[in-house]
Amino acid sequence: MIVPVPTERLPLDRLGRVHFVGVGGAGLSGIAQIMLARGVRVSGSDAQDSPVLAVLRTLGATCWVGHDASHVRDVDTVVVSTAVRASNPEVVEAQRLGRLLLPRSAALDAVMQGRKVIAVAGTHGKTTTTSLLTVALQHCGVDLSYAIGGDLTGSGSNAHDGGGELFVAEADESDGAFLVYSPFGAVVTNVEADHLDNYGTTAAYDAAFDRFVERIDPDGFLVTCVDDPGAARLRGLARSRALDAIGFGTVQDADLRAESIRFAGTTSRFTVVDGGRRLGEVSLRIPGRHYVLDAVGALAAGLRLGFSFAELRDGLEQFAGTRRRMEFKGTAGGVRVYDSYAHHPTEIRGDLLAARSIAGDGRVVVCFQPHMVSRTRIFAAEMGEALGLADEVVVMDIYVAREDPEPGVDAVLVASQVPLPDGNVTAESSWSKIPQLLADKAKPGDVVITLGAGDVTLIGPEVLAALDKADDRGMRDG
Repeated sequence: MIVPVPTERLPLDRLGRVHFVGVGGAGLSGIAQIMLARGVRVSGSDAQDSPVLAVLRTLGATCWVGHDASHVRDVDTVVVSTAVRASNPEVVEAQRLGRLLLPRSAALDAVMQGRKVIAVAGTHGKTTTTSLLTVALQHCGVDLSYAIGGDLTGSGSNAHDGGGELFVAEADESDGAFLVYSPFGAVVTNVEADHLDNYGTTAAYDAAFDRFVERIDPDGFLVTCVDDPGAARLRGLARSRALDAIGFGTVQDADLRAESIRFAGTTSRFTVVDGGRRLGEVSLRIPGRHYVLDAVGALAAGLRLGFSFAELRDGLEQFAGTRRRMEFKGTAGGVRVYDSYAHHPTEIRGDLLAARSIAGDGRVVVCFQPHMVSRTRIFAAEMGEALGLADEVVVMDIYVAREDPEPGVDAVLVASQVPLPDGNVTAESSWSKIPQLLADKAKPGDVVITLGAGDVTLIGPEVLAALDKADDRGMRDG
């Protein structure tokens, strides 16, 4: 459900007691944590219990499992996740009672007011880039606030209310949320058609990023990736309105450039050049060209804020990753298992190339869960082509999220587009069969990676358990 943004910006002290519908999600949970840190009375509900709800309860929130109209009767403001349907009993009751309904974007804007905001936007790489910038600035001694769409592996948190003036925020474009913010500085990682269920056309999606650039403080800056045509166009737009614009990437006309990129296992190394001046080398603990670009974007923003290359580099090199972004889950039977949030064809391609680097002489076995019916209908062919970078592919049923199923838009549609022999591609509708299926396909030295924005993340531990059992049986039989 997309809740309209209020016509006026609402400061935090006007929200009263706040209830979050869908509080367990990455977006709302972070905002709730910051509000709790600032003394706001917070409650929330979600369809199922989770460690996120447990953390919020520890911080002082009242959290319910399940949705009930009674949850909103003693609150002033109700923040609604886009994943929640209009028929949700809490939403219906809040509307009946005349409570203030806010989308996630307006709630985040309320906690960002009064801070110097650096917003990170883009079709792909927002969470990783926001995380990299956050960790790099922390290493520079900055007590910043942040709100990220995923948990930092190092701290286990996706949000923090810092004492300094800086606030680094992931700016999601999926529902137009990033058009609510007025950041001092912004990073745009790339602009590639997505969320057409909301925007309708690629042109409308691109135009939203134009409007986002126009919202940046005239005294601030834009950092944008010039390797990507959609993001590169924004550099010219920003400069046409006399906004400081820094292009980063690997191409020759990048203002901040990564050169001599090389990968070894789970590490990425590259040299950073500022104009014609060599700044030094960076070694990341995460693999993949797309993560190199994310790091250079974070570095460009940190340099523009006045921090030194040496301190920012040290922070980037200590970055341990973000959960669900090429997250290592474990090893069993000589098989390494990873999990990632990739659900768009470009993201799938990037993570499978990274998995290939990790696998070395081994094979890549992927389990992909398509996310949303509309995205699958539009991008099924591109998804299948990207999955062809693996050696073995298992496609799960679609995680429909807030949409309804459509005949013919399913796992078989995606699997049929994978350019691998039929025996190497499986469309499997039974959840319970998938962990063992993946374990049977994997051999010592292989990498198994689960991909998707839904609950496919739960598959990895079960694959490891199945591999352990097989290993135990082999040892007994031997």
